[in-house]
Amino acid sequence: MNGTRRELLAAAGLEVAVPGRALVSGLTLAVGAGELLCVLGANGAGKSLTLHTLAGLRPPAAGAVRLAGRALGGWPRRERARRLGLLTQVSEDPFPGTVLDAVLVGRHPHIGLWDWESETDVAVARAALAACDLAGLEERAIDTLSGGERRRVALAAVLAQDPDVLLLDEPQNHLDPHHQHDVLKLLRARADGGRAVVMTLHDPSLAARYADQVLLLAGDGRWTYGDTASALSAAALTAIYRVPVEEVLVAGRRLFLSD
Repeated sequence: MNGTRRELLAAAGLEVAVPGRALVSGLTLAVGAGELLCVLGANGAGKSLTLHTLAGLRPPAAGAVRLAGRALGGWPRRERARRLGLLTQVSEDPFPGTVLDAVLVGRHPHIGLWDWESETDVAVARAALAACDLAGLEERAIDTLSGGERRRVALAAVLAQDPDVLLLDEPQNHLDPHHQHDVLKLLRARADGGRAVVMTLHDPSLAARYADQVLLLAGDGRWTYGDTASALSAAALTAIYRVPVEEVLVAGRRLFLSD
């Protein structure tokens, strides 16, 4: 983490709820520039809903979210989109178009209402595609891509948006092991470059490798938040996944195994 901490995203007393049930109660956290936070929990524990609440897509049942020290709701939508980007778990392609067209959507917060994409916007989009190992596919029709390629196109659009805060719901979804690690290394590099990255994962071993902080959700309101080295443990994972988890050290890396 950075020596001089600059808070980019914070929550205070946040409650995430569905009818008749609180999934997360009283959540307080802060993610600064240069930090990567992984959110883990069993299916239905509220990982995606928490991410959507932090992004402002749904109101919290209680509490507040701050973006760069300012209430999330106090940001004009275009300004907020320049500072915060969201990759949802499922990405839709409602209109036909090319791969480059899809990634250029990420540049819209930076473009005037009646303006067209500039050469700079196109260059940023191409760089995002290259970062996601998609260089050369710019003119391909989006509906001819595999699921993994579409997932990386969706990530490239968020990278082209160039926000200070990236909220990513299972960014490695549909990816083969090679591209999973490439994407996580890319996001680690974005954090190291001064962004704040918050992402949901299912694999605690990957969280141990790439994250500075973890947020573990039990799904009944309880949560654990802290530095990866201390908060991510076999006991804590056993509690949230309800299966025995043990930690082993392989080649200097922490791995978590379940029966």
